[in-house]
Amino acid sequence: MSLKLKNRRMLEKNRFIFLPGSGFQITKFLEGMAVKGKEILIIGSNSEEIAQIFIENKAGKVIIIVDDNDSLLRSRFLLSGSNVISVIMMEFSNTDFKDSSFDIIYAQASISRLDRRKILKEIKRILKPEGIICAGEVVNLEKEVPLFIQNLRDNSEIDAPWTNNLNEIYLNAGFDIIAEEDLSHRLQNFYRENSALLNDNKDELTDQEKSYYKIILNKMSHESNAYLNLGGFKFMGFKMINGRKRLQ
Repeated sequence: MSLKLKNRRMLEKNRFIFLPGSGFQITKFLEGMAVKGKEILIIGSNSEEIAQIFIENKAGKVIIIVDDNDSLLRSRFLLSGSNVISVIMMEFSNTDFKDSSFDIIYAQASISRLDRRKILKEIKRILKPEGIICAGEVVNLEKEVPLFIQNLRDNSEIDAPWTNNLNEIYLNAGFDIIAEEDLSHRLQNFYRENSALLNDNKDELTDQEKSYYKIILNKMSHESNAYLNLGGFKFMGFKMINGRKRLQ
């Protein structure tokens, strides 16, 4: 069996989504949003399976943007052979797309960063009038969090607002909130199940595949330990926001 075919079958069988919110964010979004024929931009790495789900739901065009070369190579490797999903490397806050290019922009744990406001400004620019953003954000469940949580955030370069302040960030960025969902209770499933899936499949991966998954494996191990064993679940949360671009 070719590496390309083996890889594609592995993705199809396990439906891996190595992101906080795992498959729950995309499932919730599709429950209330028709995507048939829509032009969709996905922001962030590890989004290959999400892109395939959009295609299965008859999206018109799907583009993934990542902001580093390793993620670009990994995404293209995982999607090798696909002629309906494009992967491009761009800065999230300064893309090459024209104004009003997309019907939907989807981000899952990829814009919880210090430059979030710049990214949201860019998202608003490239969304069509009344276009939709679906963003899953890492949030703090308490105003004050312990040092080990802050260290985890710093190591992963995450900016996590207090969950009660998240809506205001999007309103101030020019989006009307049309739906929201607290997915914090799904984080335990994410860290337990995805870590187990990775570990179960490590022995079946070729050396080349292991090199592509190495970054994910190391990151998952560190975050899982903090979340599951050190009590991170008391302070780390995840929230989905669906917003519509506000007409000025």
